[in-house]
Amino acid sequence: MTTDVTQVTVAELAALMKKAAGVTVDPQELERRVDTPFGEFGLDSLGLLGIVGELENRHGRALPTDAERCKSPRAFLDLVNGALTTGA
Repeated sequence: MTTDVTQVTVAELAALMKKAAGVTVDPQELERRVDTPFGEFGLDSLGLLGIVGELENRHGRALPTDAERCKSPRAFLDLVNGALTTGA
């Protein structure tokens, strides 16, 4: 189990989108469009659920149950990073 507190970056999210959901997004474009709904990048709720699972495995802890319902990269990163920081 990992106890290091790390923040998920936009670049890491872009890599996870490709690995867990098969959606390729340039990290710089994702950074510029961080408030754009995931659907506009081609990522659906099932793909987001795969990303949540990957992050839970990577960090050795459960993420908030509503993480897979986030609508935009910013909302997702805010929620996930807040949970990783507080350990909630």
